[in-house]
Amino acid sequence: MAGARTYHARALVLDRTKLGETDLILTLLAQDGRQLRCVAKGARKPGGRLAARVELFCECDFLVARGRSLDVVSEAGLVDAHARLRGDLARVSAASAVCEVARLTCYEDAPDPFLHAICARALRACEEAADQAHLDLAAAAYGLKVCAHAGWRPVLDACCACGDPAPSRLSALAGGLLCESCARDVAGAEEVSPSQVAWLRALLGSTFDELLSAPVDDSCAAWLLGCAHVWCATHLEARLRAMEFALSV
Repeated sequence: MAGARTYHARALVLDRTKLGETDLILTLLAQDGRQLRCVAKGARKPGGRLAARVELFCECDFLVARGRSLDVVSEAGLVDAHARLRGDLARVSAASAVCEVARLTCYEDAPDPFLHAICARALRACEEAADQAHLDLAAAAYGLKVCAHAGWRPVLDACCACGDPAPSRLSALAGGLLCESCARDVAGAEEVSPSQVAWLRALLGSTFDELLSAPVDDSCAAWLLGCAHVWCATHLEARLRAMEFALSV
């Protein structure tokens, strides 16, 4: 009987919403890729047993009791607190941008283990990044990789409208690169250089380890994060406030 009323879930904390005076509603990314929304009772009480275990970015083993509307966290065992993100505004900003995109690309009834794995790796990348440029690179790569996985992969090998092999502009609305002729009909198509296109391809095709060791300057990394922001906001049809803040850091 108890097994039918409770379940275990290993999950990342993506978002927290205040509920009443001491409780939180948690948005979680489970290991199987589903989004879970649960109430953590007393999680805002100083010294509460759940308080330190349900902070943003934490990965925990949760014991959850089924509820009528929202399930309730009964216990939480910390697996990875991603402690290096704490107390560092730049790292917190990049990790928040990752979690914001993760929250918008996972769903309650759609398991996809890739989503948990890549989100956990992106958060570790935010811990491992040596400087601001590589933090921007990690957040940008996560956004583009997850959107590509969901079906919104930018066309980067030719003009996405006519197939011209020498495109020179980029448009999220159009779906990727455009030639000069096709770009005339698309508002906001941005001119891009071959090196910038090469970087966009690298974000999609390289591992986080490769990106973290790649030489990149601040201006290029900021441009890539800006592109990822526009791409994600356009295709997820949402305002990405955390990514906007990361761009301002």
